[in-house]
Amino acid sequence: MEVKVIIAASLRTFTGRTPEVKVNAADVSEALNALTDEYPEAAKGLFDENHDLRDFVGIYLNDSDIRTLKGLNTKLSDGDELYLIPAIAGGACESVISTERMKEVSIGDKEIRRYNNHLQLKEISIKGQKRIMAGRVLVAGLGALGGVVAERLAAAGVGTIGLADAGDVTLEGLQVQTIHGTRDIDRPRAASAKDRLKKLNPLVNTITHQEKLSAENAEEIVAGYDIVVDATDSFVSRYLISDACVLCGKPDVFGAMYQFEGFVTVLGTKDGPCYRCLYPSPPPAGIVPSCAASGVMNALPGITGAMMAAEVLKLLTGSGEPLIGKAITLDAWNIRYHIVNTARDKGCPVCGADPSIHSAQDIDYEDLCGLRENPHEEPIEAIEPAELARRISDGEKITIIDVREPHERAIRRFPGTIAIPIGQLARRQKELDPDIDTIFICREGKRSILAIRTLREAGYEGPMYNLKGGFEAAAQIIFPNEGAWL
Repeated sequence: MEVKVIIAASLRTFTGRTPEVKVNAADVSEALNALTDEYPEAAKGLFDENHDLRDFVGIYLNDSDIRTLKGLNTKLSDGDELYLIPAIAGGACESVISTERMKEVSIGDKEIRRYNNHLQLKEISIKGQKRIMAGRVLVAGLGALGGVVAERLAAAGVGTIGLADAGDVTLEGLQVQTIHGTRDIDRPRAASAKDRLKKLNPLVNTITHQEKLSAENAEEIVAGYDIVVDATDSFVSRYLISDACVLCGKPDVFGAMYQFEGFVTVLGTKDGPCYRCLYPSPPPAGIVPSCAASGVMNALPGITGAMMAAEVLKLLTGSGEPLIGKAITLDAWNIRYHIVNTARDKGCPVCGADPSIHSAQDIDYEDLCGLRENPHEEPIEAIEPAELARRISDGEKITIIDVREPHERAIRRFPGTIAIPIGQLARRQKELDPDIDTIFICREGKRSILAIRTLREAGYEGPMYNLKGGFEAAAQIIFPNEGAWL
């Protein structure tokens, strides 16, 4: 049977950037084996050390999750399409706003003029707009995605918008984070977003949560809203927010991006899955690069964020077909999109038939996402940028391996390094000298940790060090006069 395997961008590092492959296979397992035969490095991203499919990889046959079929044993037919959708990255519903709350909202001449476009739509009209105005929505993460969602919701007239973000505005973020401006650099993103929404629609009430969501505060914050928008960019936040939404009975409108691809779904409802159902565990640290490390097309947050805002409006008004039990993936560069069915996992520890998690405080989210050091695992030694600068200046004999992607190296050079992608390290380890120190660099110091662990598993025994903080931490110390890097 000839089938097409379509590979999400975040996994294409292991397939030489190839977006799709045709293979001959009778079932899903054979298809994956054929893929890894052609691209051996892909096995690292798809399977763990026991050759079990990693939990963070979702596989969909046409539009169905193979976990709702027969898993890897699912039979294939000619012309089938398999979608490999990792963590990055239906049906009508009732409004989350009660009739009583809707009736408490009044619409005067000022609101009629401002919200005229919605009032003319029979699917929204006066009742729907009053529900929107009665709504309380928390937007978690005020970068590229969250900024777009917050602006659309404010313009729509959502009564109260919570703005949760502990970070500051940076120059690097402005190309995609259009809710902020040049004058906002170094300001808290929550405060900057609040000012923007006030200018956009002074009728909207905004509440800032200028703090990092944690197991200690997430449920308390989430409980004060009708809907939560998860526009964060870390797996810790995604599992935490999803768990808190299920525990508090709040829908979770989830979105994620990678380069040219967006992903949107609605989680945490009584009829649909939560984030853990889709991805029972996160990828190992460094396997899936962040948007900051991989880049994102400027227009993508606008497309993806607007879709997320639409899901919020559907949940508030109780009309339309929200993405409950469904997810949409879109490739804005190649003009492709897919809608796949998702399902609740009856064994899910949070929303399943017999849940074992009853409070976010029961979970160590840092440990869940592999961010805490395993006391039984050999530690990864780190080198400070200043120490590396000294060793380079003194002419010490060291090897520096750059594991960044080619496009990253083209923008910011690190002279005197050997470029080896993580997927090639095991077979190219003979290029390293085990008698001298080897220092690994990436953008932020996370992928380089994965690189060292990969070589250890492959049997390399030479001394290896991770550049702490990666290229970003070293740039101004090692190359202060490099200029624009281009």
